[in-house]
Amino acid sequence: MADPVRILITGGAGQVGLELRAAAWPKEVVLHVPTRAELDLGDAASIRAAFAATPFAAVVNCGAYTAVDKAETEVAAAFAANAMGPAVLADATREAGIPLIQVSTDYVFDGSKDGLYVETDPVGPLGVYGASKLAGELAVRAGNPRSVILRTAWVLSIHRANFLKTMLRLAADRPGLRVVGDQHGCPTSARDIAQTLKTIALKMIVDADAPTGIYQFVNAGQTTWAGLAREIFVRSAGTGGPTAAVEAIPALEYSTPAKRPTNSRLSTAKLTRDYGVAPRPWQAAVDEIIHELHSERTLS
Repeated sequence: MADPVRILITGGAGQVGLELRAAAWPKEVVLHVPTRAELDLGDAASIRAAFAATPFAAVVNCGAYTAVDKAETEVAAAFAANAMGPAVLADATREAGIPLIQVSTDYVFDGSKDGLYVETDPVGPLGVYGASKLAGELAVRAGNPRSVILRTAWVLSIHRANFLKTMLRLAADRPGLRVVGDQHGCPTSARDIAQTLKTIALKMIVDADAPTGIYQFVNAGQTTWAGLAREIFVRSAGTGGPTAAVEAIPALEYSTPAKRPTNSRLSTAKLTRDYGVAPRPWQAAVDEIIHELHSERTLS
């Protein structure tokens, strides 16, 4: 019987973490998914204790402080989870001689580029959340040469709170919604992100020379928040679910404490070249999520 291949997943209660737990892994893989009480990314001692207790083959860090607007005032909390935690994970994985895969974000960019961002484009976060995630990227790159940073954006799933579920909830009570129409990005399935992280992790475990560095994953295609909302309602209407008319508005009319990038479009060409991952269209991902939510409502 083969020895178990133990993979530590942090942030297992989030959208991507939940999809990682539900993914079909090889039978020899054992996932370790501690709760925040068991492993707190803001507490270096709890990270060290986890590594002392278990010989991991790889770590996938999905854990993060993700309250973008709250981060503007909760600076220490954002940096503790998004920068200091990854720094300790990088040190611990380097010492253990194992790979670290770190999930990052489009918020490391300022959104001013016209076109798709590539991994080597200059970074320039607009707020605390983006700055803390960028600091985490730098800590991982400096702390463990056998690391992959996977930037993603506009994450959607059947889990937790996200834009898709918010639109459906609001449409249940309102005939029309005003949605930002001048921010551009690539809606992305948490399940597809999880499958990509799985592909990377398994390759890095068996191949010491597997590619490292910064990569980007989003679903194929691009739209605006208003365009995404319209697609959500078209797909929802097809299942008999809630729908609403969408009025596109400028971001200036929807004020938030943290400024969002105007352009969050990411190129995935490098990931396809090095890891063979070919993202499906974002519309297909949205349709899958809508149908799963519809099935849940039907069964409940």
